[in-house]
Amino acid sequence: MKFRIDRDALADAVAWTARTLPVRPPVPVLAGMHIEAGDRLKLSAFDYEVSAQVATDIETEEPGTALVSGRLLAEISRSLPPHPVEVTTDGAKVMLRCGSAKFTLLTMPVEDYPTLPEMPPAAGAVGSDEFAAAVAQVAIAAGRDDTIPMLTGVRVEIEGETVTLASTDRYRLAVRELHWKPERPDFASVALVPAKTLADTAKSLTAGAEVSIALAATGGGAGEGMIGFEGGGRRTTSRLLDGDFVKYRSLLPSEYAGLAEVTTAPFIEAVKRVSLVAERNTPVRLSFRQGEVVLEAGTGDEAQAVEALEATLEGEDIDIAFNPGFLLDGLSAIGSDTARLSFTTPTKPAVLTGKPPQDGENPNYRYLIMPVRLTG
Repeated sequence: MKFRIDRDALADAVAWTARTLPVRPPVPVLAGMHIEAGDRLKLSAFDYEVSAQVATDIETEEPGTALVSGRLLAEISRSLPPHPVEVTTDGAKVMLRCGSAKFTLLTMPVEDYPTLPEMPPAAGAVGSDEFAAAVAQVAIAAGRDDTIPMLTGVRVEIEGETVTLASTDRYRLAVRELHWKPERPDFASVALVPAKTLADTAKSLTAGAEVSIALAATGGGAGEGMIGFEGGGRRTTSRLLDGDFVKYRSLLPSEYAGLAEVTTAPFIEAVKRVSLVAERNTPVRLSFRQGEVVLEAGTGDEAQAVEALEATLEGEDIDIAFNPGFLLDGLSAIGSDTARLSFTTPTKPAVLTGKPPQDGENPNYRYLIMPVRLTG
């Protein structure tokens, strides 16, 4: 094997592929990055759950394959000087030359490396930037506790031209709807994708204009149990999570007793300031009145903070309290200058949204948050 490649192209391709390398590989070869030089360079990584493959242009003198330590290759390619890189194999070694720098890496047995899973059939495409933003909005509400795997996922529901993403950790729920271009107008499918994998993948595929999503239709068939994403010469697959996701639509209130609006940026800053005195797991209290909201944290025996902001309120005055971290996550995700909180009662979930572009429209992002019960 012998090829030449631009230094930045190599560093970029290796860094992207290395994200999938397992921290503690179950078998040694999974710590390797598979290098295949042909018409183009293909780099692959696989941990039995997630696979990643990138293709990039090279000048090939001799085609070939090799398997080397992925983390070591990532560290080396990141630190190379700004010159073209020449990669060659010599027996059981791979050599990188870049300017006056030369590195020699030991290879692993290529024949022991598992075959990457096939991509499921292409289902449709979505704008890469919108997809990354939508996934980021939803992934914040996914659970982190691996003992309940179902809650660590993002539910992806596809119905025709609409994709609905949803996740919950039982204390909050995030739901985002977006439009996409399906391969077939009647395409329908449901998948539960690990939230961390989905968030990392969506963020890393913004180099191309669109992301192609590969997924089996409802009813099974080729590629069942797997989802694939492709864009900008990069492709990745992930195993789906098992389990029935919560029936989240029934959690979203159909009507509200009150609605408040606050300018988002000052609201975020005020919550951050007031929550400085909130002990771990203690809430920030919000008292909505006509024309203002008063934020408070701390009790009589501890440090206290109070701040008032302008707010509009439709409905009765209400006192409600939230975990400040959960509230900040939602405020940072709504992507709107105005934060709208819709209430039913102080002990029932509130729904946080941005202000829709036109009155009467439903917002495409909703963040439901459980209040903390106030005592006394």
